[in-house]
This record gives sequence, C-alpha cells and structure tokens, in this order.
Amino acid sequence: QFEKRKTRKTYVARVDGHLEPKTGTVDLPLIVDWPNRPRQMVDHETGKPALTDWRVLRHGEGESRVRLMPRTGRSHQLRVHMLALGHVILGDPLYAEGAAAQFDRLMLHSEELRLNHPESGRGMGFRAKAPF
Repeated sequence: QFEKRKTRKTYVARVDGHLEPKTGTVDLPLIVDWPNRPRQMVDHETGKPALTDWRVLRHGEGESRVRLMPRTGRSHQLRVHMLALGHVILGDPLYAEGAAAQFDRLMLHSEELRLNHPESGRGMGFRAKAPF
C-alpha cells in the first residue's frame, strides 16, 4: 500500500513565520544533496517527483501550525518543501538556522495513518495527537 501510494498520512508541524495563503500544494522534485548528505534538495532536472498538500491550522507568535499531507514519500520531503516555501520546520537540526533551530526537538509529528487491512481490506486509521 505504501509503494502504491494507497495510504494516507497526515502530519502536524510548527513552522517559522506566518504561512500564507491558508492552503496549498508544493510540487517540487527532490534529490539527495550528495556533498551534504543526508540533506535533500530541490532539483528540477534530476529530482524525483514530490507532492505535499498543506493547510494552516492557526498562526501563533512568529509561527504557524500546519497540517501536512504528503502524496509521495521522499526522504525529508516535508522538511524540504516547507523550507522551499520559506517556512522551515522549527527545531530542524538539518535545515533550520538561528532562532528557528533553538528547539529541543523537530516540531514535526506523524498525526494519522490510514490504510486498508491487508486481509479484510477494511479501512483502518491510527491517530496520535501531537505533543506540542
């Protein structure tokens, strides 16, 4: 189901700044940044397709809480896509700088996974509230 993109994954993140508009889709191809592994980067020539839908849940003081729904599953996809929008995920040890890096953890949480039971085919959902 993961390989065939039949699962639905939802994440919550706190990002730097006020993300506008309230919803959108990032469609930027990603590839490993070889000299700076494990970092990834946007590369329109040789990158693999990567799609992320997003929605602002609320704005805080100098930050936004967003729901991220990846349609593909590239390494660091959510982190690089938010960086490309100019709103790095707070606490990111690889991509955040300055005040945005000064958190005790990456402010990204896998909130929900939806899939079909492998035998019965019945839809199942698993949810864990973000601890931040």
